[in-house]
Amino acid sequence: MYRRSNYGSGDDFVLEYGDLRFTFNERDFRERCEQAARRLGFIDAAVEEDEAEDLINLVVNGEVTDPASGLGEHVNDCWPELVGPSDRSLVHWLRRLIFRSAWLDQRVKEGELDVRFDTLAGTFVYIQPDRGDEPIELAPEPSWGRVAYVRR
Repeated sequence: MYRRSNYGSGDDFVLEYGDLRFTFNERDFRERCEQAARRLGFIDAAVEEDEAEDLINLVVNGEVTDPASGLGEHVNDCWPELVGPSDRSLVHWLRRLIFRSAWLDQRVKEGELDVRFDTLAGTFVYIQPDRGDEPIELAPEPSWGRVAYVRR
């Protein structure tokens, strides 16, 4: 039986799901938080240091108790629209996308997946080498564009 390895880039942050335990260094985790928030339409640009602190606190703690930036204040102002059933909350989807990105990266590292650039779509896709050039389809994620954070 094949046992998959866990993703690891450092020991600053940990995400666990079932038997999988993914560990991240601070930079990797910050970049994945930003990427997930951008993919969900919650932010549209790179975040400043204080905004990153609030975004990371949201992902790790599920809330921003003491905002360091306008992003944290925005999260608290829009909280009723961001929170919901566990599978529909912004925090759930941020964590899910961070975990998914690390899971995919680990599959590439282990040779189960390849990454190719789709020139028509202008994006990277994951390919299963044992199935030719068939891209894998990732589950669609909801959009939080209606309550997106815009830096003032």
